[in-house]
Amino acid sequence: MSESSSSRTKTPSNGPDPILLTLFANRFMSVAEAMGRSLQQTSISTNIKERLDFSCALFAPDGDLVANAPFIPIHLGSMSFAVKYQMNLYGDSLKEGDVLMTNSPHAGGSHLPDITIITPVFDSNTKKIIFFTASRGHHADIGGILPGSMPPTSVNIFEEGAEIVSFKIVDGGMFDQKGLVEYMVDKPSQYLGSSGCRNFRDVESDLKAQIAANHKGIQLIHAIVEDYGLETVQEYMYHIRSNAEMSVRNLLKDVAKRAGSNILSAIDYLDDGSPIQLRVEIDETNGSAVLDFEGTGCELRGNLNSPISVVHSAVIYCMRAMLDLDIPLNAGCLVPLEIKIPPKSLLSPSRTAAVCGGNVLTSQRIVDVVLKAFHAAAASQGCTNNLTFGAGGKDKDGNSIAGWGYYETIAGGSGAGPSWHGTDGVHTHITNTRIGDVEILERRYPVMLHQFGLRTDSAGVGKWHGGEGVIRSIEFLEPMQVSILSERRTRQPYGMEGGGPGGLGLNTWIKQCRKEDGDYDEKSDLRTREINIGGKATVWMGKGDQLVIATPGGGAWGAPEGTTKGDVEHVRAWEPRGSIAERAAAQASF
Repeated sequence: MSESSSSRTKTPSNGPDPILLTLFANRFMSVAEAMGRSLQQTSISTNIKERLDFSCALFAPDGDLVANAPFIPIHLGSMSFAVKYQMNLYGDSLKEGDVLMTNSPHAGGSHLPDITIITPVFDSNTKKIIFFTASRGHHADIGGILPGSMPPTSVNIFEEGAEIVSFKIVDGGMFDQKGLVEYMVDKPSQYLGSSGCRNFRDVESDLKAQIAANHKGIQLIHAIVEDYGLETVQEYMYHIRSNAEMSVRNLLKDVAKRAGSNILSAIDYLDDGSPIQLRVEIDETNGSAVLDFEGTGCELRGNLNSPISVVHSAVIYCMRAMLDLDIPLNAGCLVPLEIKIPPKSLLSPSRTAAVCGGNVLTSQRIVDVVLKAFHAAAASQGCTNNLTFGAGGKDKDGNSIAGWGYYETIAGGSGAGPSWHGTDGVHTHITNTRIGDVEILERRYPVMLHQFGLRTDSAGVGKWHGGEGVIRSIEFLEPMQVSILSERRTRQPYGMEGGGPGGLGLNTWIKQCRKEDGDYDEKSDLRTREINIGGKATVWMGKGDQLVIATPGGGAWGAPEGTTKGDVEHVRAWEPRGSIAERAAAQASF
């Protein structure tokens, strides 16, 4: 870089230039956005290309999150753990052309279907690592005991599919397909009842798309360094983090002032009765806080255990969501916070514990508890309504059969707040995906969608009403394994300040009566049965059977006071702006 270029980007000694601070914040976010567009355009799976179940982000050389685009919140807070784990594992041995792959919850992962691809960014001159780019995508099948790799009945991590602590998927520029087959197909099938990846070609193609997306990020980072110089770029990287830190400190001071106390607390429960308890103690002098989850229930036999990285994701999401500032979510949001997680609890599970539901369901309850403690909003649906179906895997003789898996999350109602109604039929909090388009769903898979719409009377009633849940009814055109992993089927999303709770969810199997099943009687008019399968179930559906999923509504805020939904004008809590609006416009143009 020329001397004139270097002097042009020097910053004043008394602090960052506010214009450059905003410029760099948006430049860093634009890198993540461009990575996301690349990944969406080059992937082939429904889950990543259409449902957008992926995230891309930029990390500092110490592994801290620098910036991200508005992708999946549960990915973004935990990816830093994955980057730091790999840094500690490889030390200074990484070289240009290396790309790392990981998904283990004990190496910073969330759950096994979320595979993270990490690429170091080297300085062109010094050959030292100056950034990391990373992408995390949910792959619809990575093996395990059931198609879709989200088994509602799993009791250990080996039943949930391939677990990769660390794998150099690209070594010095050479793609290791043989090693990938070993990790994705051979190793998972060694466990009793488990299969390897049922659709390896799709997973391999999407992983290559993630590698390409990371490379796109590297090119853009080098362009920024070329424009401003490495010293200035990294200086503003830390200024952005400091800005987020101060914003959270000011938020905590304001919360304590408005609450009239520096002690906040809340508790909520999973459907099985396991408590998630939180006590927040705020230091009003420096704006720091201790979030202590002491009192949370012990590790579960099922899969609602939540890795520590997911707990941090939920907390950092809540902090960012409560900030009324347009700043990128980054590691600075966590600096003022000390998060205490009790050992042997469901938020700090053991090495072999099942975790696939903890990432998508328990994380929602953590968010509910944090927002309840901060008195920020009524509970949203508190669930992601995880539906999986597919075919293939091991047959009764233990032979592996190629197959496929489909996965989707289903929207519900969001919670109301002190000046806004909840939103109807929306993905809430830690998930930010789309639903599968009906045309694509019916073209690619042997199913028919009978109904998909808002679920009336499922919203909490109050001065500010909650959002309505949805109803989604799917008919299966050939026999297949169908699984649902859901919450808020026995405990309603709470209302606040006298507002009513949201409605419970319900999963109903409409089963055709068949002679082979012993429930068909020619003398009876009964031709179908309606069966409540509960919140967590896997069912072998016959041809013509339907699954009707009614998702929970959001809680209300404030006592009704004789008002109805039409009495109060809807007030938006935010307006589309910045990178969110730009991403929406970019997606619409695809």
